[in-house]
Amino acid sequence: MNAEAPPRGLDGFLKSLNCDRGYGWALLGACVFLALVELGGEPVRAALSYQRTAIAAGEWWRVLSAHFVHLDANHALLNTLGLVLMWALFARDYSPLRWLAIYLVAALAISLGLFVFDPQIEWYVGASGALHGVMAAGTLAHLRRRDLDGWILAVFVLAKLSYERWRARCHSPARPTRWSTPTCMERSGDWRLRCACARAPTRSDRCL
Repeated sequence: MNAEAPPRGLDGFLKSLNCDRGYGWALLGACVFLALVELGGEPVRAALSYQRTAIAAGEWWRVLSAHFVHLDANHALLNTLGLVLMWALFARDYSPLRWLAIYLVAALAISLGLFVFDPQIEWYVGASGALHGVMAAGTLAHLRRRDLDGWILAVFVLAKLSYERWRARCHSPARPTRWSTPTCMERSGDWRLRCACARAPTRSDRCL
């Protein structure tokens, strides 16, 4: 029996991170896309962010595009690093089209949840909420294969959500947290993932 030897060296390292060949180029393309959106600055952010009044007026694309723009370069960098981590863990668990569908469905669920159940939130940007949906889908794939790391990931996800629910009860919207500035406070919701909320004098803002 001739078993194919696993790749070694740089090729083996890249494959272990799901960054070999087409996977690597796809990840690079996704990171470049997020960087280009951030380089668009405030005009792009204003055109693509979740804005409740704009969505109600018919600018429906914002329910998805808000999950591709960020508050600033640091926010974009953190979410890009989160994307790289999710890629290394889960990229081969689904086809590229299914991953795109998972991300978009997670993004849509978050935006619709904000619109229906959190009407005081008028403004929102960020990818990390949808990335949590990616993490949940990847964890489910590992659990279906009965991989040990699937159970570890499941415990981590449940612990993280439980912690965020506890923080939601401890830090109400009117109560400043360690992130607070005169215009910024953090809050989380039971179904919502970790949210950094920046409130303008006349509206509630949120970023993920």
